[in-house]
Amino acid sequence: MHDARIDALARQLVRYSTTLKKGEKVLIDLYDVPDSIGLALIREVRAKGALPFVKIHQSRITREMMKGAEDAQYEIMAKHLLAEMQDMDAYIAIRGGNNIAENSDVPADRMRLSMKHLRPVIDHRVKKTKWCVLRWPSSSMAQQAGMSTEAFEKFYFDVCLLDYKALIPAMNALKKLMDKTDSVHITGPGTDLRFSIKGINSIVCGGNYNIPDGEVFTAPVRDSVEGVISYNAPTIYQGIPFDSIRLEFSKGKIIKAEAGSKTAQLNKILDSDEGARYIGEFALGFHPAIREPMRDILFDEKIAGSFHFTPGQAYEDADNGNRSQVHWDMVNIQRKDWGGGEIYFDGKLIRKDGVFLVKALEKLNG
Repeated sequence: MHDARIDALARQLVRYSTTLKKGEKVLIDLYDVPDSIGLALIREVRAKGALPFVKIHQSRITREMMKGAEDAQYEIMAKHLLAEMQDMDAYIAIRGGNNIAENSDVPADRMRLSMKHLRPVIDHRVKKTKWCVLRWPSSSMAQQAGMSTEAFEKFYFDVCLLDYKALIPAMNALKKLMDKTDSVHITGPGTDLRFSIKGINSIVCGGNYNIPDGEVFTAPVRDSVEGVISYNAPTIYQGIPFDSIRLEFSKGKIIKAEAGSKTAQLNKILDSDEGARYIGEFALGFHPAIREPMRDILFDEKIAGSFHFTPGQAYEDADNGNRSQVHWDMVNIQRKDWGGGEIYFDGKLIRKDGVFLVKALEKLNG
């Protein structure tokens, strides 16, 4: 039976998120998803007079390729992928799969090699195209979220089809506030962190990059981060799950990193290159319908009352000069039910226990 919610999602991705125009070329990247969403996207792209190009991936095939990755092989692959991306005006990726840990046994050196070669492709996509990326609901995602498959599918479409446009005025107000801020001070259980965001542009994410969306991000001045942060949301990176990550900073650099029994694996990732031990992104998340983490960063980084503080690569539009093959969004939830916490901008309390205190930002409280 046809699901009208799939058509609504395709329409939002084409008409709102990427604002496709007649004659524009869009690469539709499909990873382990049903034909229905691919068909809906192709039809919606054509309805706008744009040109769809489609690639279909399978996660187990991708894993097998990465397990034996060689420099010469991935250099050629990346060359062709970059040439393809350079021909595109827009990019829509929908990523499914039934195993979030599919790549967990890919050797770390093979993972680093593949990411090194693919980074220019990702950078071009982020910097030079209109892009949007989202997950596709599956039984494994429902299990991660502690929900039935049917309940999770309803949650998924409710979250993804949020009226992002209605939040834009408050998001713009937050951007304005962040753009004029110098010092940030964040406190909470196991967290006492100070840094500057002076002179770094902030970016409003209102349904036009990732779905689900709901954040405003910037980056700290690279060498300004001091103190300690304890992340209370579970995370997964390169197929490896991590819990209770704790980072200590001095002059912007992570000088100590702990994650219980995964401490060695955490430090191996942070030693991928010099930039991996510096922060490339600071963001405030506020999607009203996303309340709990599920080890899926496209959802978790938007959790109501959260912020994320990201080791690794900075985005060009909020660029602090940090470069890395790593970009790892780690999340701290500051609502009362998660232990609370405070965020100060230039000494003024902006958000307490996940609730914005500035009147112009109240609509971001859900």
